[in-house]
Amino acid sequence: MWVHPIVSQRASKGVFVGLYSELRAHPQKFFSYCHMSVSTFDQLLGELRPSLTFQDTNMRRSVSPEKRLIITLRYLATGNSFSSLHFDFQMGTSTIACVVRATCSAIWLSLKSSVLPQPTRQQWLDIAQGFLERAQFPNCIGALDGKHIRVKKPLNSGSQYYKYKQFFSVVLLALADTNYRFIIVDIGSYGSTADARIFRASRMGRWLQSEQLDVPQPASLPGSTGPPAPYVVVGDEGFALSSHLMRPFPRRGLDGKRRNFNYRLSRARRFVECAFGIFSNKWRVFQSAIQLAPQNVNVVIKACVVLHNYIRTYEATPDEDAQVYNPPSGGEAVLLGRTGYAGLRVRELFAGYFISPIGSIPFHQ
Repeated sequence: MWVHPIVSQRASKGVFVGLYSELRAHPQKFFSYCHMSVSTFDQLLGELRPSLTFQDTNMRRSVSPEKRLIITLRYLATGNSFSSLHFDFQMGTSTIACVVRATCSAIWLSLKSSVLPQPTRQQWLDIAQGFLERAQFPNCIGALDGKHIRVKKPLNSGSQYYKYKQFFSVVLLALADTNYRFIIVDIGSYGSTADARIFRASRMGRWLQSEQLDVPQPASLPGSTGPPAPYVVVGDEGFALSSHLMRPFPRRGLDGKRRNFNYRLSRARRFVECAFGIFSNKWRVFQSAIQLAPQNVNVVIKACVVLHNYIRTYEATPDEDAQVYNPPSGGEAVLLGRTGYAGLRVRELFAGYFISPIGSIPFHQ
Protein backbone atom coordinates (compact mmCIF):
# COMPACT_ATOMS: atom_id res chain seq x y z
CA MET A 1 0.00 0.00 0.00
CA TRP A 2 1.15 3.56 -0.70
CA VAL A 3 0.15 4.88 2.74
CA HIS A 4 -0.94 2.75 5.69
CA PRO A 5 -4.53 3.49 6.82
CA ILE A 6 -3.31 4.50 10.27
CA VAL A 7 -0.76 6.94 8.85
CA SER A 8 -3.27 8.34 6.37
CA GLN A 9 -5.34 9.70 9.28
CA ARG A 10 -2.56 11.84 10.77
CA ALA A 11 -4.18 15.05 9.50
CA SER A 12 -7.24 14.42 11.69
CA LYS A 13 -5.89 12.19 14.47
CA GLY A 14 -2.69 11.67 16.40
CA VAL A 15 -0.91 13.38 19.26
CA PHE A 16 -0.05 16.57 17.42
CA VAL A 17 -3.57 17.28 16.16
CA GLY A 18 -5.29 16.50 19.45
CA LEU A 19 -2.74 17.70 21.97
CA TYR A 20 -0.59 20.56 20.61
CA SER A 21 -3.17 23.34 21.04
CA GLU A 22 -4.21 21.98 24.45
CA LEU A 23 -0.60 21.94 25.64
CA ARG A 24 -0.07 25.54 24.59
CA ALA A 25 -3.05 26.51 26.76
CA HIS A 26 -1.35 24.93 29.80
CA PRO A 27 2.28 26.13 30.01
CA GLN A 28 3.32 23.70 32.77
CA LYS A 29 2.12 20.72 30.78
CA PHE A 30 3.81 22.08 27.66
CA PHE A 31 7.09 22.36 29.58
CA SER A 32 6.74 18.77 30.81
CA TYR A 33 6.12 17.59 27.25
CA CYS A 34 8.81 19.57 25.38
CA HIS A 35 11.19 20.43 28.26
CA MET A 36 11.06 24.11 27.34
CA SER A 37 8.59 26.94 27.86
CA VAL A 38 6.02 28.03 25.27
CA SER A 39 7.83 31.35 24.72
CA THR A 40 11.19 29.64 24.19
CA PHE A 41 9.57 27.15 21.82
CA ASP A 42 8.02 29.97 19.79
CA GLN A 43 11.32 31.85 19.65
CA LEU A 44 13.18 28.71 18.61
CA LEU A 45 10.55 27.89 15.99
CA GLY A 46 10.88 31.38 14.54
CA GLU A 47 14.63 30.91 14.08
CA LEU A 48 14.25 27.43 12.58
CA ARG A 49 11.15 27.95 10.41
CA PRO A 50 13.05 28.74 7.17
CA SER A 51 15.08 25.53 7.55
CA LEU A 52 12.04 23.39 8.47
CA THR A 53 9.64 24.59 5.76
CA PHE A 54 9.27 22.27 2.77
CA GLN A 55 7.16 22.50 -0.34
CA ASP A 56 3.88 20.60 -0.73
CA THR A 57 3.63 18.32 -3.77
CA ASN A 58 0.83 16.76 -5.78
CA MET A 59 1.52 13.48 -3.99
CA ARG A 60 1.33 14.68 -0.39
CA ARG A 61 1.56 17.64 1.94
CA SER A 62 4.79 18.36 3.73
CA VAL A 63 5.17 18.06 7.49
CA SER A 64 4.75 21.49 9.13
CA PRO A 65 7.70 23.15 10.97
CA GLU A 66 5.72 23.01 14.25
CA LYS A 67 5.21 19.29 13.95
CA ARG A 68 8.83 18.65 12.96
CA LEU A 69 10.09 20.52 16.00
CA ILE A 70 7.60 18.87 18.37
CA ILE A 71 8.56 15.39 17.16
CA THR A 72 12.27 16.12 17.54
CA LEU A 73 11.93 17.68 20.99
CA ARG A 74 9.81 14.75 22.13
CA TYR A 75 12.45 12.30 20.92
CA LEU A 76 15.26 14.21 22.63
CA ALA A 77 13.27 14.75 25.83
CA THR A 78 12.23 11.11 26.26
CA GLY A 79 14.49 8.91 24.15
CA ASN A 80 11.42 7.07 22.86
CA SER A 81 12.08 4.85 19.86
CA PHE A 82 11.04 5.92 16.39
CA SER A 83 8.56 3.04 16.42
CA SER A 84 6.89 4.51 19.49
CA LEU A 85 6.76 7.98 17.94
CA HIS A 86 5.32 6.38 14.79
CA PHE A 87 2.18 5.39 16.71
CA ASP A 88 2.02 8.65 18.68
CA PHE A 89 2.20 10.95 15.65
CA GLN A 90 0.82 8.52 13.05
CA MET A 91 3.78 9.00 10.73
CA GLY A 92 5.98 6.38 9.11
CA THR A 93 8.98 5.19 11.11
CA SER A 94 11.38 6.16 8.32
CA THR A 95 9.68 9.55 8.07
CA ILE A 96 10.15 10.09 11.80
CA ALA A 97 13.84 9.20 11.47
CA CYS A 98 14.32 11.64 8.59
CA VAL A 99 12.45 14.40 10.44
CA VAL A 100 14.55 14.00 13.60
CA ARG A 101 17.84 13.89 11.70
CA ALA A 102 17.01 16.91 9.52
CA THR A 103 15.67 18.96 12.44
CA CYS A 104 18.71 18.22 14.61
CA SER A 105 20.97 19.32 11.76
CA ALA A 106 18.93 22.51 11.33
CA ILE A 107 19.12 23.25 15.06
CA TRP A 108 22.91 22.91 15.04
CA LEU A 109 23.46 24.97 11.88
CA SER A 110 21.03 27.72 12.93
CA LEU A 111 22.07 28.15 16.55
CA LYS A 112 25.75 27.25 16.85
CA SER A 113 27.03 30.70 15.88
CA SER A 114 24.81 32.48 18.40
CA VAL A 115 24.87 30.17 21.44
CA LEU A 116 28.24 28.45 20.97
CA PRO A 117 30.58 31.09 19.52
CA GLN A 118 34.32 31.14 20.09
CA PRO A 119 34.76 33.49 23.08
CA THR A 120 36.41 36.85 22.71
CA ARG A 121 39.00 38.10 25.19
CA GLN A 122 36.35 40.06 27.10
CA GLN A 123 34.10 37.00 27.30
CA TRP A 124 37.00 34.97 28.71
CA LEU A 125 37.43 37.67 31.37
CA ASP A 126 33.70 37.49 32.18
CA ILE A 127 33.94 33.70 32.53
CA ALA A 128 36.96 34.07 34.82
CA GLN A 129 35.04 36.57 36.94
CA GLY A 130 32.26 34.01 37.32
CA PHE A 131 34.68 31.38 38.62
CA LEU A 132 36.18 33.92 41.01
CA GLU A 133 32.79 34.87 42.42
CA ARG A 134 31.19 31.42 42.59
CA ALA A 135 34.14 29.06 43.12
CA GLN A 136 36.80 31.41 44.54
CA PHE A 137 39.22 30.13 41.88
CA PRO A 138 40.83 33.13 40.15
CA ASN A 139 42.12 33.19 36.58
CA CYS A 140 39.98 30.18 35.64
CA ILE A 141 38.38 30.24 32.17
CA GLY A 142 36.49 26.96 32.26
CA ALA A 143 35.94 23.51 33.77
CA LEU A 144 36.83 20.62 31.48
CA ASP A 145 35.53 17.04 31.45
CA GLY A 146 34.27 14.32 29.17
CA LYS A 147 30.89 12.57 29.14
CA HIS A 148 30.40 9.14 27.59
CA ILE A 149 27.21 8.93 25.51
CA ARG A 150 25.99 5.33 25.37
CA VAL A 151 25.33 3.92 21.89
CA LYS A 152 24.54 0.53 20.42
CA LYS A 153 27.59 -1.29 19.09
CA PRO A 154 28.35 0.02 15.58
CA LEU A 155 28.81 -2.62 12.90
CA ASN A 156 32.37 -3.83 12.32
CA SER A 157 33.76 -1.44 14.95
CA GLY A 158 35.63 -3.97 17.08
CA SER A 159 36.48 -2.45 20.46
CA GLN A 160 36.86 1.18 19.27
CA TYR A 161 33.68 2.34 21.01
CA TYR A 162 34.00 0.00 24.01
CA LYS A 163 34.44 1.81 27.32
CA TYR A 164 36.12 0.22 30.32
CA LYS A 165 32.79 0.41 32.19
CA GLN A 166 31.54 -2.25 29.79
CA PHE A 167 29.34 -0.35 27.37
CA PHE A 168 29.81 1.26 23.96
CA SER A 169 29.98 5.02 23.76
CA VAL A 170 31.09 8.18 22.00
CA VAL A 171 32.61 11.03 23.98
CA LEU A 172 31.36 14.57 24.48
CA LEU A 173 34.33 16.62 25.71
CA ALA A 174 33.20 20.01 26.99
CA LEU A 175 34.48 23.17 28.60
CA ALA A 176 31.80 24.76 30.81
CA ASP A 177 31.35 28.08 32.62
CA THR A 178 29.72 28.88 35.96
CA ASN A 179 26.30 29.31 34.32
CA TYR A 180 26.47 25.63 33.31
CA ARG A 181 26.77 26.58 29.65
CA PHE A 182 29.15 24.85 27.29
CA ILE A 183 31.91 27.11 25.94
CA ILE A 184 33.70 24.73 23.55
CA VAL A 185 32.86 21.10 22.76
CA ASP A 186 34.48 18.19 20.96
CA ILE A 187 32.02 15.49 19.83
CA GLY A 188 32.33 11.98 18.50
CA SER A 189 35.59 10.48 19.78
CA TYR A 190 35.71 6.75 20.40
CA GLY A 191 34.59 5.62 23.86
CA SER A 192 37.79 3.60 24.30
CA THR A 193 39.93 6.76 24.11
CA ALA A 194 41.09 8.47 27.31
CA ASP A 195 39.94 12.03 28.00
CA ALA A 196 43.52 13.34 28.01
CA ARG A 197 44.19 11.88 24.58
CA ILE A 198 40.93 13.27 23.20
CA PHE A 199 41.75 16.71 24.56
CA ARG A 200 45.29 16.63 23.18
CA ALA A 201 44.05 15.68 19.69
CA SER A 202 41.07 18.07 19.67
CA ARG A 203 41.12 21.53 18.14
CA MET A 204 40.25 22.87 21.60
CA GLY A 205 43.41 21.39 23.09
CA ARG A 206 45.63 22.42 20.19
CA TRP A 207 44.30 25.97 20.20
CA LEU A 208 44.73 26.29 23.96
CA GLN A 209 48.31 25.01 23.94
CA SER A 210 49.26 27.16 20.94
CA GLU A 211 47.51 30.22 22.45
CA GLN A 212 45.05 30.65 19.55
CA LEU A 213 41.93 31.07 21.70
CA ASP A 214 42.54 34.77 22.45
CA VAL A 215 42.91 33.97 26.15
CA PRO A 216 43.89 37.04 28.22
CA GLN A 217 47.50 37.56 29.20
CA PRO A 218 48.60 36.43 32.70
CA ALA A 219 47.27 38.60 35.51
CA SER A 220 48.02 38.88 39.22
CA LEU A 221 45.81 36.88 41.54
CA PRO A 222 43.30 39.00 43.55
CA GLY A 223 45.05 41.01 46.25
CA SER A 224 48.41 39.46 45.46
CA THR A 225 51.64 41.32 44.71
CA GLY A 226 53.31 38.17 43.41
CA PRO A 227 53.97 37.22 39.81
CA PRO A 228 50.97 37.15 37.44
CA ALA A 229 49.41 33.73 36.88
CA PRO A 230 48.17 32.49 33.50
CA TYR A 231 44.49 31.92 32.84
CA VAL A 232 43.85 28.20 33.20
CA VAL A 233 41.32 25.44 32.62
CA VAL A 234 40.58 23.02 35.49
CA GLY A 235 40.16 19.28 35.02
CA ASP A 236 40.32 16.01 36.94
CA GLU A 237 43.10 13.43 37.25
CA GLY A 238 42.38 12.14 33.76
CA PHE A 239 44.06 15.14 32.14
CA ALA A 240 47.74 15.99 31.87
CA LEU A 241 49.07 18.94 33.83
CA SER A 242 50.26 21.92 31.79
CA SER A 243 50.66 25.65 32.22
CA HIS A 244 47.10 26.12 30.88
CA LEU A 245 45.41 23.11 32.50
CA MET A 246 45.31 22.47 36.24
CA ARG A 247 44.65 19.02 37.68
CA PRO A 248 44.61 17.92 41.36
CA PHE A 249 47.68 16.88 43.29
CA PRO A 250 48.00 13.09 43.68
CA ARG A 251 45.92 11.92 46.65
CA ARG A 252 48.73 10.10 48.40
CA GLY A 253 50.76 12.09 50.94
CA LEU A 254 48.79 15.31 50.75
CA ASP A 255 49.78 18.14 53.08
CA GLY A 256 47.51 21.03 54.02
CA LYS A 257 48.62 23.21 51.11
CA ARG A 258 47.94 20.56 48.48
CA ARG A 259 44.71 19.41 50.09
CA ASN A 260 43.48 23.00 50.07
CA PHE A 261 44.36 23.34 46.38
CA ASN A 262 42.48 20.12 45.53
CA TYR A 263 39.46 21.36 47.45
CA ARG A 264 39.44 24.69 45.63
CA LEU A 265 39.93 23.02 42.27
CA SER A 266 37.01 20.64 42.95
CA ARG A 267 34.80 23.67 43.68
CA ALA A 268 35.58 25.00 40.21
CA ARG A 269 35.42 21.64 38.44
CA ARG A 270 31.95 20.77 39.72
CA PHE A 271 30.38 23.22 37.28
CA VAL A 272 31.09 20.99 34.30
CA GLU A 273 29.80 17.97 36.24
CA CYS A 274 26.60 19.86 37.04
CA ALA A 275 26.32 21.01 33.42
CA PHE A 276 26.45 17.39 32.26
CA GLY A 277 23.84 16.47 34.87
CA ILE A 278 21.48 19.21 33.70
CA PHE A 279 22.18 18.26 30.09
CA SER A 280 21.36 14.55 30.44
CA ASN A 281 18.38 15.15 32.74
CA LYS A 282 16.86 17.64 30.30
CA TRP A 283 17.49 15.48 27.22
CA ARG A 284 16.78 11.96 28.40
CA VAL A 285 17.73 10.40 25.12
CA PHE A 286 21.16 10.20 26.79
CA GLN A 287 19.95 8.11 29.72
CA SER A 288 19.96 4.91 27.67
CA ALA A 289 21.88 3.60 24.68
CA ILE A 290 21.04 5.58 21.53
CA GLN A 291 19.89 3.24 18.79
CA LEU A 292 21.43 5.18 15.90
CA ALA A 293 24.52 5.01 13.72
CA PRO A 294 27.51 6.96 15.12
CA GLN A 295 27.23 9.77 12.57
CA ASN A 296 23.58 10.30 13.51
CA VAL A 297 24.44 10.13 17.21
CA ASN A 298 26.85 13.01 16.65
CA VAL A 299 24.06 15.04 15.01
CA VAL A 300 21.80 14.43 18.02
CA ILE A 301 24.55 15.44 20.47
CA LYS A 302 25.28 18.64 18.54
CA ALA A 303 21.59 19.60 18.58
CA CYS A 304 21.27 18.96 22.31
CA VAL A 305 24.44 20.94 23.09
CA VAL A 306 23.15 24.07 21.39
CA LEU A 307 19.64 23.55 22.80
CA HIS A 308 21.18 23.28 26.27
CA ASN A 309 22.94 26.64 25.85
CA TYR A 310 19.86 28.15 24.21
CA ILE A 311 17.62 27.24 27.13
CA ARG A 312 20.24 28.23 29.71
CA THR A 313 20.43 31.62 28.00
CA TYR A 314 16.71 32.34 27.78
CA GLU A 315 15.23 30.45 30.74
CA ALA A 316 17.82 30.03 33.50
CA THR A 317 17.78 32.40 36.48
CA PRO A 318 21.24 33.77 37.27
CA ASP A 319 22.56 33.63 40.82
CA GLU A 320 23.05 37.03 42.42
CA ASP A 321 24.51 36.10 45.82
CA ALA A 322 28.20 36.22 44.92
CA GLN A 323 30.90 38.55 46.12
CA VAL A 324 32.74 40.57 43.51
CA TYR A 325 36.52 40.84 43.43
CA ASN A 326 38.58 43.33 41.45
CA PRO A 327 41.87 41.66 40.60
CA PRO A 328 44.86 44.04 40.51
CA SER A 329 47.74 43.73 38.07
CA GLY A 330 51.50 43.98 38.33
CA GLY A 331 54.61 41.93 38.95
CA GLU A 332 56.61 39.58 36.75
CA ALA A 333 54.82 36.91 34.74
CA VAL A 334 55.35 33.22 35.40
CA LEU A 335 57.43 31.62 32.64
CA LEU A 336 54.99 29.82 30.35
CA GLY A 337 55.64 26.73 28.32
CA ARG A 338 54.08 23.48 27.14
CA THR A 339 55.98 21.17 29.47
CA GLY A 340 54.84 19.57 32.69
CA TYR A 341 57.49 21.57 34.56
CA ALA A 342 55.78 24.85 33.66
CA GLY A 343 52.47 23.33 34.81
CA LEU A 344 54.02 22.36 38.15
CA ARG A 345 55.17 25.93 38.70
CA VAL A 346 51.75 27.34 37.90
CA ARG A 347 50.02 24.83 40.19
CA GLU A 348 52.37 25.66 43.05
CA LEU A 349 51.65 29.34 42.51
CA PHE A 350 47.91 28.76 42.90
CA ALA A 351 48.40 26.39 45.86
CA GLY A 352 50.52 28.95 47.69
CA TYR A 353 47.99 31.68 47.01
CA PHE A 354 45.08 29.62 48.35
CA ILE A 355 46.71 29.19 51.78
CA SER A 356 47.75 32.84 52.02
CA PRO A 357 45.60 35.23 54.08
CA ILE A 358 44.33 37.03 50.98
CA GLY A 359 43.43 33.87 49.09
CA SER A 360 42.04 31.59 51.79
CA ILE A 361 38.35 30.88 52.38
CA PRO A 362 36.54 28.86 55.10
CA PHE A 363 36.02 25.23 54.09
CA HIS A 364 32.28 25.40 54.85
CA GLN A 365 31.57 27.83 51.97
